Amino acid sequence: MSDAIGFWGVPLALLAGAIRVSTPFIFVSVGESLTERSGRINLGLEGILVFGAMSGYAVAYLAQSAWLGVLAAALAGLVFGLFHGFVCALPKVNDIAIGIALMLFGTGLAFFFGKPFIQPVAPHLPAISLGFWAKSPEVRAALEINVLFILGIVLALFSGWMLKNTRIGLTIRVVGDSADAARALGIRVDRVRLWATAAGGAMAGIGGAYLSLYYPGSWNENISSGQGLMAVALVIFARWNPVHCVYASLLFGAAGALGPALQSIGISKGYYLFYAAPYVLTLGLLIANSSKSRALEDAPGELSITK
Repeated sequence: MSDAIGFWGVPLALLAGAIRVSTPFIFVSVGESLTERSGRINLGLEGILVFGAMSGYAVAYLAQSAWLGVLAAALAGLVFGLFHGFVCALPKVNDIAIGIALMLFGTGLAFFFGKPFIQPVAPHLPAISLGFWAKSPEVRAALEINVLFILGIVLALFSGWMLKNTRIGLTIRVVGDSADAARALGIRVDRVRLWATAAGGAMAGIGGAYLSLYYPGSWNENISSGQGLMAVALVIFARWNPVHCVYASLLFGAAGALGPALQSIGISKGYYLFYAAPYVLTLGLLIANSSKSRALEDAPGELSITK
């Protein structure tokens, strides 16, 4: 890219990378923001993301339909979310411990069933070209936007509106802020949390399908690189606001694209350090948000991490 458009290849690569890398973050973080708004945290998102990537790729290959793969990944995530929500509703069960167990179970299950699908090639999700006006193939490639990116933004906007302006959103927020107050109003707390966790799981599954069916566009056992866990930190940084999750996801996406962007203009010294940018950013955000003045500000009162 650098030979064709020079220095402008760096911001263009960062923009393209922010869009491509941020898409799974958007789905996982928006889903987790709904889950945590109900007063439950799901640390099993990494396992759901990986299993969603595997199941989506497998179904897409077998059915020769990328969209059926996305649907399968969403259903797989829904089942994992329902399982997490059901188990966490049992007496004396810690949702953080169950989430860690779910993460290990989901990744292990994906590795076991995904072995036969490492080599086969599944159909990819379509993309919309916003660079049709450009003569440079690099610019056209950089400005290709996957349909799931647009869908993720729509879901984020809808989720933010729903939490503020609908009865369902009010119910979720009441349950997340005070279970006792919700029960006094006749709200079935466990049911609300069950479906909020299921919705979060389904969105994480779609995020996994994006990884295997578009970018990077293949199934392998190291496909997620910890994005499910990073999304939990992203939700805290976004202050449990689905719309803010989009901005935070784009920031994480740009950090993930920093290494390839600098490499495109010949900066290769410390190459692997550039790829550590998302992890450094995650650590920095967690440290910044652990200060006494900002620690868990705006967090739902029923979250395990606030008690």
